[in-house]
Amino acid sequence: MVTIQSAENALKSVYLGVISEQLNLKSNALLSRIKQSSKDVFGKEIIKLAPYGLNGGICATTETGNLPSASSHKFLQFKTGLKNLYGKIEISDKAIRASMSNVGAFVNLLSDEMESLIKSSSFNLGRMLYGDGTGLVATVSDVSAGTKFDSVKNLVEGMKVDIYSDGALEEEGVVVEFVDRKNNTVVFSKEFTFAVGDKLYASGSKDNEITGIKRIFDTSTSNSTIYGVDRSSYKWLYPYEFAGTTSTPISDSVIQNALNSIEEETGNQIDFIAVSGDVRTLYQEYLSKYKRNIDVAVLEGGYKTMTYAGIPVVYERFVDSGTMYLLNTKDFNLHQLCDWEWLQTENGNILIPSSNNPTYSATLVKYAELICDRPGGQGKISKIVASN
Repeated sequence: MVTIQSAENALKSVYLGVISEQLNLKSNALLSRIKQSSKDVFGKEIIKLAPYGLNGGICATTETGNLPSASSHKFLQFKTGLKNLYGKIEISDKAIRASMSNVGAFVNLLSDEMESLIKSSSFNLGRMLYGDGTGLVATVSDVSAGTKFDSVKNLVEGMKVDIYSDGALEEEGVVVEFVDRKNNTVVFSKEFTFAVGDKLYASGSKDNEITGIKRIFDTSTSNSTIYGVDRSSYKWLYPYEFAGTTSTPISDSVIQNALNSIEEETGNQIDFIAVSGDVRTLYQEYLSKYKRNIDVAVLEGGYKTMTYAGIPVVYERFVDSGTMYLLNTKDFNLHQLCDWEWLQTENGNILIPSSNNPTYSATLVKYAELICDRPGGQGKISKIVASN
């Protein structure tokens, strides 16, 4: 007979390992290549030394000349807090009782909940990974003939969002009912009168998400500080960016020039290229136009992708349109207090009964933050269009 205790044991011993592997290795191609470690975590903070420059105690001199003076390697201290990542499942008491006498039915019940949790968590991890840490998912761009958003790629049916107007919270926990990806419109669970500039944030996540790729390339004056360091005082923290005045025709030479610039200026070796869907299509058309074969590689986690000069060129749905990121994944670390775990009571219980509803819930948690040791060694090409 199935009991709450046996269900908790299954969540701990069977499902937790599967969930961790799915989220760490198979939820996102970039995340699967990033090292995850508890190193440099002190309490609720991450404090790490980021090296830059070279050791200056090197010279070539005469046979009897003076030896070089010692000059230690240069380090900059990064300091930031751990972010709190949660995922929650909920099972009704009725569903549990109905399957208590049927182990197979109960396994199916738990498996369905786990699949749903993995799917939702994978979506949001990918969104955060390429986000700016604010939780912003869309901005109202037009209200002349219905409400249109600048982009809806960060939205999906069933997602909950908070609506902000002029920086103030107007509606909380509004459910996305339907996303019209062709026209950039959204149907919500309740009516709301939008104005141009209103913003949608992942519910409860405003300014609380991990520091994603987009934040590294946000070099505006208002966001000059990253990992507790003011970039205006350390110019090498600014990444490489290339964008034409109005457009950047896709070509191998554009990509290679960017790679050359990054390597010459920082010595960094790019090993991962992330592109939006339109850029992937444009590059495939470019290769076809010049009768070039598309080289394919299989990445860790089973991701199959094309390559440029041996570097995987990976489509990521959360990359802005017309954009290509050139990254060295060895520079990134997901610092964590622990890997994915279930929240437990002091008695070790995982499935917690609700005080208001006849349901049990279990919460998955991870305390972590993404840090790039060398932001200046990463690159971005934007405003990409078809080749001439």
